[in-house]
Amino acid sequence: MLFDGTPRLDGQLPDIRTMTESAAVLLDQAIADVDWASIPTGVERVEFAAPSGRLAGFRAGPVSGPRIVLMPGVTGSKEDFALLLPLLVGAGYRVEAFDLAGQYDSAEAGPEHLEPPREHYDHELYVDDLLAVLDAGRAPAHVLGYSFAGTVAQLALVRSPERFASLTLLSSPPRIGQSFAGTKSVLGPLSHVLSGRASAGLFVWGILQNFNRAPEHRTRFVRERMPRHRTASIRDIIGLMRHTPDVRAEVAAIDIPKLVVFGAHDVWKARLYRAYAAAIGAESVEYASGHSPCEDAPHQLARDMVRVMERR
Repeated sequence: MLFDGTPRLDGQLPDIRTMTESAAVLLDQAIADVDWASIPTGVERVEFAAPSGRLAGFRAGPVSGPRIVLMPGVTGSKEDFALLLPLLVGAGYRVEAFDLAGQYDSAEAGPEHLEPPREHYDHELYVDDLLAVLDAGRAPAHVLGYSFAGTVAQLALVRSPERFASLTLLSSPPRIGQSFAGTKSVLGPLSHVLSGRASAGLFVWGILQNFNRAPEHRTRFVRERMPRHRTASIRDIIGLMRHTPDVRAEVAAIDIPKLVVFGAHDVWKARLYRAYAAAIGAESVEYASGHSPCEDAPHQLARDMVRVMERR
Protein backbone atom coordinates (compact mmCIF):
# COMPACT_ATOMS: atom_id res chain seq x y z
CA MET A 1 0.00 0.00 0.00
CA LEU A 2 1.24 3.49 -0.80
CA PHE A 3 1.99 5.47 2.32
CA ASP A 4 -0.38 8.32 1.57
CA GLY A 5 -3.30 5.87 1.64
CA THR A 6 -5.16 7.82 -1.02
CA PRO A 7 -7.51 5.58 -3.03
CA ARG A 8 -6.56 5.26 -6.70
CA LEU A 9 -8.81 5.04 -9.73
CA ASP A 10 -7.20 2.53 -12.13
CA GLY A 11 -3.87 3.21 -10.39
CA GLN A 12 -4.12 6.98 -10.81
CA LEU A 13 -4.90 9.77 -8.37
CA PRO A 14 -8.38 11.16 -9.02
CA ASP A 15 -8.70 14.53 -10.74
CA ILE A 16 -9.86 16.83 -7.97
CA ARG A 17 -10.81 19.56 -10.46
CA THR A 18 -13.52 17.42 -12.11
CA MET A 19 -14.44 15.38 -9.04
CA THR A 20 -18.00 15.76 -7.80
CA GLU A 21 -18.75 16.32 -4.14
CA SER A 22 -20.34 12.88 -3.81
CA ALA A 23 -17.32 11.20 -5.43
CA ALA A 24 -14.99 13.02 -3.01
CA VAL A 25 -17.05 11.79 -0.05
CA LEU A 26 -16.90 8.19 -1.30
CA LEU A 27 -13.14 8.36 -1.82
CA ASP A 28 -12.64 9.79 1.66
CA GLN A 29 -14.70 6.95 3.10
CA ALA A 30 -12.42 4.46 1.30
CA ILE A 31 -9.18 5.73 2.87
CA ALA A 32 -7.29 3.03 4.76
CA ASP A 33 -5.26 3.39 7.95
CA VAL A 34 -1.62 4.14 7.09
CA ASP A 35 1.81 4.32 8.67
CA TRP A 36 1.87 8.02 9.49
CA ALA A 37 5.50 7.95 10.63
CA SER A 38 6.77 7.13 7.12
CA ILE A 39 7.74 9.76 4.60
CA PRO A 40 5.12 10.07 1.84
CA THR A 41 5.91 8.66 -1.59
CA GLY A 42 7.66 11.21 -3.85
CA VAL A 43 8.24 13.68 -1.02
CA GLU A 44 11.62 15.10 -0.03
CA ARG A 45 12.63 16.20 3.44
CA VAL A 46 13.77 19.83 3.63
CA GLU A 47 14.71 22.42 6.22
CA PHE A 48 13.72 26.07 6.31
CA ALA A 49 15.93 28.68 7.95
CA ALA A 50 13.73 30.77 10.25
CA PRO A 51 14.35 33.31 13.02
CA SER A 52 13.62 30.68 15.70
CA GLY A 53 15.90 28.04 14.16
CA ARG A 54 15.76 25.27 11.57
CA LEU A 55 12.26 24.11 10.69
CA ALA A 56 11.80 20.59 9.35
CA GLY A 57 9.57 20.24 6.32
CA PHE A 58 8.26 18.24 3.38
CA ARG A 59 8.31 19.36 -0.24
CA ALA A 60 6.79 17.76 -3.34
CA GLY A 61 5.40 18.63 -6.73
CA PRO A 62 6.62 20.41 -9.86
CA VAL A 63 9.05 23.28 -9.27
CA SER A 64 7.11 25.42 -11.73
CA GLY A 65 3.75 24.74 -10.09
CA PRO A 66 1.82 27.27 -8.00
CA ARG A 67 3.05 27.06 -4.43
CA ILE A 68 1.05 25.93 -1.40
CA VAL A 69 2.38 26.11 2.17
CA LEU A 70 0.67 23.93 4.81
CA MET A 71 1.02 24.70 8.53
CA PRO A 72 0.02 22.16 11.21
CA GLY A 73 -1.42 23.05 14.60
CA VAL A 74 -0.23 22.57 18.17
CA THR A 75 1.07 19.01 18.84
CA GLY A 76 0.79 18.42 15.09
CA SER A 77 3.40 18.04 12.36
CA LYS A 78 3.92 18.03 8.60
CA GLU A 79 2.85 14.37 8.53
CA ASP A 80 -0.73 15.46 9.25
CA PHE A 81 -0.98 16.44 5.57
CA ALA A 82 0.16 13.09 4.16
CA LEU A 83 -3.27 12.38 2.64
CA LEU A 84 -3.88 15.91 1.38
CA LEU A 85 -0.44 16.57 -0.08
CA PRO A 86 -0.48 14.00 -2.96
CA LEU A 87 -3.86 15.24 -4.14
CA LEU A 88 -2.61 18.81 -4.40
CA VAL A 89 0.61 17.65 -6.06
CA GLY A 90 -1.46 15.63 -8.51
CA ALA A 91 -3.27 18.85 -9.42
CA GLY A 92 0.06 20.42 -10.40
CA TYR A 93 0.92 22.32 -7.23
CA ARG A 94 4.28 22.69 -5.52
CA VAL A 95 3.37 21.77 -1.94
CA GLU A 96 5.38 22.36 1.23
CA ALA A 97 4.61 21.62 4.87
CA PHE A 98 6.67 22.31 7.97
CA ASP A 99 6.70 21.62 11.70
CA LEU A 100 6.14 24.68 13.87
CA ALA A 101 8.97 25.79 16.13
CA GLY A 102 9.13 23.61 19.23
CA GLN A 103 7.08 20.86 17.59
CA TYR A 104 8.25 17.36 16.53
CA ASP A 105 11.21 17.57 14.11
CA SER A 106 11.45 21.34 14.73
CA ALA A 107 11.63 20.90 18.50
CA GLU A 108 15.03 22.60 18.73
CA ALA A 109 13.70 25.84 17.25
CA GLY A 110 12.65 28.31 19.90
CA PRO A 111 12.69 31.83 21.34
CA GLU A 112 16.22 31.46 22.70
CA HIS A 113 17.48 31.67 19.09
CA LEU A 114 15.86 35.03 18.41
CA GLU A 115 17.77 38.31 18.36
CA PRO A 116 17.49 39.37 21.10
CA PRO A 117 16.49 36.07 22.77
CA ARG A 118 13.06 35.82 24.35
CA GLU A 119 11.67 33.51 27.03
CA HIS A 120 8.47 32.33 25.40
CA TYR A 121 6.97 31.19 22.11
CA ASP A 122 4.62 33.97 21.01
CA HIS A 123 2.57 35.04 18.02
CA GLU A 124 5.38 37.19 16.66
CA LEU A 125 7.80 34.23 16.65
CA TYR A 126 5.40 32.06 14.64
CA VAL A 127 4.50 34.88 12.26
CA ASP A 128 8.16 35.69 11.60
CA ASP A 129 8.87 32.00 11.00
CA LEU A 130 6.01 31.70 8.50
CA LEU A 131 7.16 34.80 6.61
CA ALA A 132 10.67 33.32 6.44
CA VAL A 133 9.26 30.09 4.97
CA LEU A 134 7.26 32.08 2.42
CA ASP A 135 10.42 33.98 1.48
CA ALA A 136 12.20 30.66 0.81
CA GLY A 137 10.21 29.99 -2.35
CA ARG A 138 7.92 31.42 -4.98
CA ALA A 139 5.62 34.16 -3.76
CA PRO A 140 2.84 34.89 -3.42
CA ALA A 141 1.88 31.47 -2.09
CA HIS A 142 -1.37 29.81 -1.12
CA VAL A 143 -1.33 29.25 2.65
CA LEU A 144 -3.30 26.80 4.79
CA GLY A 145 -3.26 27.25 8.57
CA TYR A 146 -4.54 24.32 10.61
CA SER A 147 -6.08 25.07 14.03
CA PHE A 148 -3.73 27.45 15.95
CA ALA A 149 -1.70 27.96 12.77
CA GLY A 150 -4.77 29.56 11.22
CA THR A 151 -4.43 32.41 13.71
CA VAL A 152 -0.74 32.70 12.82
CA ALA A 153 -1.55 32.74 9.10
CA GLN A 154 -4.05 35.56 9.56
CA LEU A 155 -1.58 37.65 11.54
CA ALA A 156 1.05 37.08 8.84
CA LEU A 157 -1.45 37.99 6.12
CA VAL A 158 -2.27 41.28 7.83
CA ARG A 159 1.40 42.12 8.17
CA SER A 160 2.45 41.07 4.67
CA PRO A 161 -0.50 40.54 2.29
CA GLU A 162 1.75 40.59 -0.79
CA ARG A 163 3.13 37.18 0.21
CA PHE A 164 -0.30 35.49 0.06
CA ALA A 165 -2.17 34.25 -3.01
CA SER A 166 -5.01 32.79 -0.92
CA LEU A 167 -5.81 31.77 2.66
CA THR A 168 -7.40 28.55 3.89
CA LEU A 169 -8.30 28.26 7.57
CA LEU A 170 -8.66 24.60 8.56
CA SER A 171 -10.43 24.09 11.91
CA SER A 172 -8.94 27.40 13.03
CA PRO A 173 -10.32 28.97 16.24
CA PRO A 174 -13.47 30.95 15.34
CA ARG A 175 -13.65 32.58 18.76
CA ILE A 176 -11.80 35.75 19.75
CA GLY A 177 -10.05 35.97 23.12
CA GLN A 178 -10.50 32.80 25.17
CA SER A 179 -10.95 30.47 22.20
CA PHE A 180 -11.60 27.36 24.33
CA ALA A 181 -14.65 28.86 26.05
CA GLY A 182 -17.77 26.91 25.21
CA THR A 183 -15.96 24.26 23.16
CA LYS A 184 -16.76 20.55 23.25
CA SER A 185 -13.12 19.82 24.17
CA VAL A 186 -11.88 18.75 27.60
CA LEU A 187 -10.81 22.36 28.14
CA GLY A 188 -14.20 23.90 27.44
CA PRO A 189 -15.87 23.78 30.88
CA LEU A 190 -12.63 24.69 32.70
CA SER A 191 -11.19 27.24 30.29
CA HIS A 192 -11.71 30.23 32.59
CA VAL A 193 -10.29 28.69 35.77
CA LEU A 194 -7.28 26.62 34.69
CA SER A 195 -3.77 28.07 34.49
CA GLY A 196 -1.86 27.94 31.23
CA ARG A 197 0.25 25.04 32.46
CA ALA A 198 -2.79 23.08 33.66
CA SER A 199 -4.64 23.80 30.42
CA ALA A 200 -1.71 22.49 28.37
CA GLY A 201 -1.53 19.34 30.48
CA LEU A 202 -5.24 18.68 30.09
CA PHE A 203 -5.03 19.37 26.36
CA VAL A 204 -2.27 16.78 25.90
CA TRP A 205 -4.09 14.28 28.09
CA GLY A 206 -7.20 14.63 25.95
CA ILE A 207 -5.25 13.94 22.76
CA LEU A 208 -3.55 10.88 24.21
CA GLN A 209 -6.91 9.49 25.32
CA ASN A 210 -7.95 9.38 21.65
CA PHE A 211 -11.40 10.81 22.27
CA ASN A 212 -11.61 11.33 18.49
CA ARG A 213 -11.39 7.55 18.03
CA ALA A 214 -8.63 7.78 15.45
CA PRO A 215 -7.54 4.57 13.67
CA GLU A 216 -4.87 2.33 15.19
CA HIS A 217 -1.86 3.55 13.19
CA ARG A 218 -2.85 7.18 13.59
CA THR A 219 -3.23 6.80 17.35
CA ARG A 220 0.14 5.07 17.63
CA PHE A 221 1.85 7.84 15.65
CA VAL A 222 0.25 10.60 17.72
CA ARG A 223 1.30 8.95 20.98
CA GLU A 224 4.86 8.32 19.77
CA ARG A 225 5.13 11.88 18.42
CA MET A 226 3.94 13.61 21.58
CA PRO A 227 7.18 13.27 23.65
CA ARG A 228 9.15 14.90 20.81
CA HIS A 229 7.25 18.18 21.13
CA ARG A 230 8.90 20.68 23.43
CA THR A 231 6.69 21.07 26.50
CA ALA A 232 7.27 24.82 26.64
CA SER A 233 5.96 25.26 23.09
CA ILE A 234 2.73 23.41 23.89
CA ARG A 235 2.24 25.39 27.08
CA ASP A 236 2.90 28.72 25.37
CA ILE A 237 0.64 27.97 22.38
CA ILE A 238 -2.24 26.93 24.61
CA GLY A 239 -1.68 30.19 26.47
CA LEU A 240 -1.83 32.11 23.19
CA MET A 241 -5.09 30.37 22.29
CA ARG A 242 -6.55 31.78 25.50
CA HIS A 243 -5.94 35.24 24.02
CA THR A 244 -6.76 34.92 20.32
CA PRO A 245 -6.39 38.36 18.69
CA ASP A 246 -9.17 39.92 16.66
CA VAL A 247 -7.96 40.67 13.12
CA ARG A 248 -11.24 39.98 11.34
CA ALA A 249 -11.65 43.47 9.90
CA GLU A 250 -8.06 43.59 8.65
CA VAL A 251 -8.31 40.13 7.04
CA ALA A 252 -11.65 41.02 5.44
CA ALA A 253 -10.09 44.09 3.85
CA ILE A 254 -7.48 42.00 1.97
CA ASP A 255 -8.80 40.95 -1.43
CA ILE A 256 -7.62 37.37 -1.90
CA PRO A 257 -9.61 34.11 -2.06
CA LYS A 258 -10.35 32.84 1.45
CA LEU A 259 -11.78 29.55 2.65
CA VAL A 260 -12.88 28.43 6.12
CA VAL A 261 -13.13 24.65 6.48
CA PHE A 262 -14.42 22.74 9.50
CA GLY A 263 -15.94 19.44 10.59
CA ALA A 264 -19.49 18.99 11.82
CA HIS A 265 -18.11 17.24 14.90
CA ASP A 266 -15.35 19.75 15.68
CA VAL A 267 -14.83 21.21 19.14
CA TRP A 268 -16.20 24.58 17.97
CA LYS A 269 -19.79 24.95 16.78
CA ALA A 270 -20.58 25.24 13.09
CA ARG A 271 -22.40 28.55 13.56
CA LEU A 272 -19.21 30.09 14.96
CA TYR A 273 -17.23 29.00 11.91
CA ARG A 274 -19.87 30.34 9.53
CA ALA A 275 -20.02 33.65 11.35
CA TYR A 276 -16.23 33.95 11.33
CA ALA A 277 -16.08 33.17 7.61
CA ALA A 278 -18.69 35.85 6.90
CA ALA A 279 -16.74 38.36 8.99
CA ILE A 280 -13.53 37.89 7.00
CA GLY A 281 -15.16 37.58 3.58
CA ALA A 282 -14.46 33.87 3.20
CA GLU A 283 -16.42 30.94 1.85
CA SER A 284 -17.20 28.31 4.49
CA VAL A 285 -17.44 24.55 3.95
CA GLU A 286 -18.54 21.93 6.48
CA TYR A 287 -17.62 18.24 6.27
CA ALA A 288 -18.96 15.24 8.18
CA SER A 289 -15.72 14.98 10.13
CA GLY A 290 -14.13 16.18 13.36
CA HIS A 291 -11.24 18.58 13.97
CA SER A 292 -9.02 16.98 11.30
CA PRO A 293 -10.55 17.08 7.79
CA CYS A 294 -7.02 16.81 6.37
CA GLU A 295 -6.98 13.27 7.78
CA ASP A 296 -10.52 12.03 7.13
CA ALA A 297 -11.79 14.31 4.33
CA PRO A 298 -8.70 15.09 2.20
CA HIS A 299 -10.45 14.66 -1.16
CA GLN A 300 -13.18 17.07 -0.18
CA LEU A 301 -10.65 19.49 1.26
CA ALA A 302 -8.33 19.36 -1.76
CA ARG A 303 -11.27 19.79 -4.12
CA ASP A 304 -12.54 22.86 -2.29
CA MET A 305 -9.08 24.37 -1.86
CA VAL A 306 -8.31 24.16 -5.57
CA ARG A 307 -11.76 25.45 -6.48
CA VAL A 308 -11.29 28.53 -4.28
CA MET A 309 -7.58 29.06 -5.06
CA GLU A 310 -8.24 29.04 -8.79
CA ARG A 311 -11.23 31.35 -8.57
CA ARG A 312 -9.26 34.07 -10.28
